[in-house]
Amino acid sequence: MNAKPPKRPVLLAGSWEETATPLDVVNPHDGSVVASTFAAGEAELERATKAAVAAAPGMRRLAAYERAEILARAGDELRRRREEIGRTIAAEVGKAIRDATAEADRGVQTFQAAAEEARRIAGEQIPIDLAPHGKGRIAFTRRFPIGPVAAISPFNFPFNLAAHKLAPAIAAGNPVVLKPASKTPLSALILAEALDRAGVPKGALSVLPMSRATGERMVTDDRFRLLTFTGSSSVGWGMKARAGRKRVVLELGGNAGVIVDETADVERAVARIAVGGFALAGQSCISVQRVYVHRRLFERFAGMLVEKVEALKVGDPMDPATDLGPMIDEGEAERVDAWIQEAVREGARVLTGGKRLGKALYAPTVLVDAPPDAKVCAEEVFAPLVGLYAFDDFDRALEEVNRSAYGLQAGVFTNDLRNALAAFDRLEVGGVMVNEVPSWRMDAMPYGGVKNSGLGREGPRYAIEEMTETKIVIVAP
Repeated sequence: MNAKPPKRPVLLAGSWEETATPLDVVNPHDGSVVASTFAAGEAELERATKAAVAAAPGMRRLAAYERAEILARAGDELRRRREEIGRTIAAEVGKAIRDATAEADRGVQTFQAAAEEARRIAGEQIPIDLAPHGKGRIAFTRRFPIGPVAAISPFNFPFNLAAHKLAPAIAAGNPVVLKPASKTPLSALILAEALDRAGVPKGALSVLPMSRATGERMVTDDRFRLLTFTGSSSVGWGMKARAGRKRVVLELGGNAGVIVDETADVERAVARIAVGGFALAGQSCISVQRVYVHRRLFERFAGMLVEKVEALKVGDPMDPATDLGPMIDEGEAERVDAWIQEAVREGARVLTGGKRLGKALYAPTVLVDAPPDAKVCAEEVFAPLVGLYAFDDFDRALEEVNRSAYGLQAGVFTNDLRNALAAFDRLEVGGVMVNEVPSWRMDAMPYGGVKNSGLGREGPRYAIEEMTETKIVIVAP
């Protein structure tokens, strides 16, 4: 007889509770129930919101070393639970176990960075005597917590992207209510356990799965002083329009472009794109989607990439040999299949893949000649798919990358410094990776996009800046 799935309470205003609405978390690979937790309703959200407001003065009074020590203790626990966290991520997302364990490691690094940044939140001295009436006066600034934070995190990196909401909020001295994705809440609840045990003041943290309709109350509630959201562009910009007076930080979608010029190390570019386009079944906002290859290299590059992609192992995410597991659900596999078939009808050719392998499994796919306005090129595909395009002129390749409505990160493989600097200067994105795929991220760096890809920056130091207010004091003689 199979063991009954474990039951996981939620953290509500510092108390571990069960609600009236059970929520089963399903493994997208085999359909099994990983665990059962609970969804919050309007009453639970109201309790969490009131608790966050009440906890704000106490959080504001915490000294820098106290905030840093809470985060460091939580980070230490998360490091000890590395294997458990990796298995949890793999089970609830369908992420390959080695990638899931890597995400567990990154979450710990995010907490470490936030703990360090909590100790060095600083202002600056302002030269106030630039005008005669400022003579003899001194002035300096200091950053203060913004207040209660409403945070919404996505399914694809359920542990580390939740860490990027929670750790900076605590480092800045803010209470926070987190809505994790309903499909993947379990690893966020592990974060809540670690922070609760580490000594976050009661009421300052709630982690509550909830419906989109219930979560909408967080968006419009002016008791929250900041909304931080990671997810799709259409949802994020809609939230901003409804958010009222609160500050909004948006980390949204992308359809990342890569340029491979004629000076590039082709073997390196192929190897990195085979990772950057297909890890997590392409379900990352900075997954490689559009690759522009110099025409002199195109046939060789395409052949090498197809060989690499066909060697990827698709299947059980718990198998250490697996490179990519399923998409988050069967509906997403059906969607990408429809997009690919549409592109083929419009003239695209499938070099490899282009078919479903199971309910939620989709074969890693390489396309050529997809029209620029096809969904697989113009939209965020969020699937294991890379489209290849030949170019003759580097300037034109830059223009093609910039044609996108998105602008999160881009990659350029080149050994020409002029091309690297031109890409940095002209690409309309938040980050340019030279001789690397746009999927690369280090958690302490500033991360975010332009155009449809977002507003503001994450990375603990930069998120703390978003989550604090600058105040100036001027002292007259």
